[in-house]
Amino acid sequence: MQVRNLVVPLVSSTAAKQVKDVAVIIFSAFLVASGLRLFLIPHQLLSGGVAGTASIIGYLTNPKYISLYYFAINLPILIWGFVAVGKKYICLSMLSVVSTTWFLTVIPVIKLTKDPILASIFGGVIIAGGVGFSLRAGGSSGGFDILGSIITRKRDIPMGTVLFVLDGLVILSLGFFKSWDSALYAMLCIFVKSRVVDMIHIRHIKLTCFIVTKEREKMLDRLTLLPHGITVVNAEGGYSHEGNTMLMTVTTRYELAELRKTILETDPKSFVNVLETVEIVGRFRRLG
Repeated sequence: MQVRNLVVPLVSSTAAKQVKDVAVIIFSAFLVASGLRLFLIPHQLLSGGVAGTASIIGYLTNPKYISLYYFAINLPILIWGFVAVGKKYICLSMLSVVSTTWFLTVIPVIKLTKDPILASIFGGVIIAGGVGFSLRAGGSSGGFDILGSIITRKRDIPMGTVLFVLDGLVILSLGFFKSWDSALYAMLCIFVKSRVVDMIHIRHIKLTCFIVTKEREKMLDRLTLLPHGITVVNAEGGYSHEGNTMLMTVTTRYELAELRKTILETDPKSFVNVLETVEIVGRFRRLG
């Protein structure tokens, strides 16, 4: 009976999280499509990535079919990512791509501003919100986000920086095929987007936590359930000269809340110092 009481809340919590993730992905798709249809496409600008590639093809042929080009280019990337990244990530990304494609067909093209600079800035911010929240929900907006996720999982490189480099290649194409003025406006959009994505998607930021506690064994038992390693250092209080234990672990900004909760539940009187880590050399488990 007790086991049943424990399992039901766990299942309910998991289901609630899945519903929340799906809702965030759909809302993120709406943001991406809105940024394109209301700011970039009216000025024939780009956001970079697959959406930018689809936009270039649409500008050169018929803008009416940008949504179809977007879906067609994303499809092989999603299939490849299914093998390289993981099922949940790609399923959420597929939902994002399908939702974005649908929103691109139903949201009308409206020129909210006549200034291409304002269109570049606000379009970049809105699209970045969609990209960043998709990544935080465990998925992506498809296309270059999948490539960027693979790179950031293997290297400590900000997602926004990866997208900025990849998007730059698309912008060069716009300059050659259309005009360099449009390319420079689009570069402004991509720069804004990359900075906003880095503010939202913070998985690459590493933190070093120093935990001073008298509950050595209890704290070790709880912390070893978390994914990262722990270093134990015997310490002594400078004023009290009492023996203490200092535990050091490196985590990510995403996981800090769970670590803080674990520490306070185990030893509310512990002392914790959290520092941002510039570089890690050696073994560190990167979560998928």
